[in-house]
Amino acid sequence: MSIKAAVAGASGYAGGELLRLLAGHPDIDLVTATAHSQAGQPLGRVHPQLAALDLTLTETDPATLGSADLVFLALPHGESAALAAQLPAGVKIVDLGADHRLIDGAQWTKYYGGEHAGTWTYGLPELPGQRLQIADSDRVAATGCYAVATTLALAPLIAADLIEPADVVVVAASGTTGAGKAPKPHLLGSEVMSDLSPYKVGAHQHVPEIKQATGARSLSFTPVLAPMPRGILATVTGRPTSCDITGAVVREVLADAYANEPFVHVLADGQQPHTSATLGSNSCHLQAAVDLDSGRVIVVSAIDNLGKGAAGQAVQCANLMLGLAETAGLPIYGTR
Repeated sequence: MSIKAAVAGASGYAGGELLRLLAGHPDIDLVTATAHSQAGQPLGRVHPQLAALDLTLTETDPATLGSADLVFLALPHGESAALAAQLPAGVKIVDLGADHRLIDGAQWTKYYGGEHAGTWTYGLPELPGQRLQIADSDRVAATGCYAVATTLALAPLIAADLIEPADVVVVAASGTTGAGKAPKPHLLGSEVMSDLSPYKVGAHQHVPEIKQATGARSLSFTPVLAPMPRGILATVTGRPTSCDITGAVVREVLADAYANEPFVHVLADGQQPHTSATLGSNSCHLQAAVDLDSGRVIVVSAIDNLGKGAAGQAVQCANLMLGLAETAGLPIYGTR
């Protein structure tokens, strides 16, 4: 018998990608998709790419969601906790929002505001020991999109003592879907096209999550809005702990860390990550180098922000929670 799944917040970009992945999942039956302002609309009118799915968006009712075996919460930050608290204990939940990612409540208040809702199991299977924790959990907090791209590049370097955890700098460019589907003047095509613009400089909410996941002690993070719908390209740099560290050494550490990971790929020497190469997939592409002038270690990371950075990562966690094959329903290869 198929596992019944529901998606709350199905009208957004991440919610739409969840529906697409679940519709093709071999072991999960998508039974409910809820929304707020779009409730009552046929799914194909909200997500034209899903016109063949015979679903109508319904109101976000805890009783309806609670009848499913698995619930995905694709809601704005700060809205998941109240809904999750109304769902039965036996229902497995993956939260794509930030409500339950952070351990430190003070960091939640500092970066998000309001009262911290508590901590769930962190949903990045590629971190050491995390896969087993996810498999044993009924409540999982999926990672933030920038956090995925940065953590996969950074965590093995700090764990191997290749870079100083107190000197990490990240500049990451993201597609416009990362800003959500609500209409905003700065996201109009005429504003975004032929333009790059930084935002939340020095105060992005994923900073405490990245530090928590990687062990970094100091992180300078600059996000950039790029003129593309989907994708993240993160350039992660750190001060090396030794002058003997080369690009080949960094690549070897990354290759060893991800040797058995189906979704993380360290590219061949000289090949650089491209966001278009990860489009539509649940994969992360990595490449490493050491700067000739400064000596800083550099790792470049590419993901699809709606794939490995949101919906794909959430389905990967759900597969583990349900005892299914981790790769079930998830594309490894991009659509380019």
